[in-house]
Amino acid sequence: MSDKDTSVAELREIMHQFVQERDWNQFHSPKNLSMAIAIEAAELMEHFQWQDVDAARDIRESPEDMRQVREELADIVAYVVSFANALDIDISTALREKMIKNAQKYPAAEFRGRFRRSM
Repeated sequence: MSDKDTSVAELREIMHQFVQERDWNQFHSPKNLSMAIAIEAAELMEHFQWQDVDAARDIRESPEDMRQVREELADIVAYVVSFANALDIDISTALREKMIKNAQKYPAAEFRGRFRRSM
């Protein structure tokens, strides 16, 4: 199933069932999950270390590299979803609220094509 066919609630349930079946809730504290997210993010970064921007984008040309990158991303998403489950955070609400805040902080008219305020 693709992103178009899968809801966040379904992903949360998949992770909930996986963790439940293995009795891993005892290990899934917010502290442990936040650390796991950071560790998996670092593993994703390893695939791009020392590459320039073009080489990083060209990774799409290698099926094996893309497989590895997808697996690292899946690990991150799995831990993010488990973190949301552990603290009962509604991911969609959290993201929407953050994007509203970001839109106010970084107005498109002022930040289009740049990441800093003009001096």
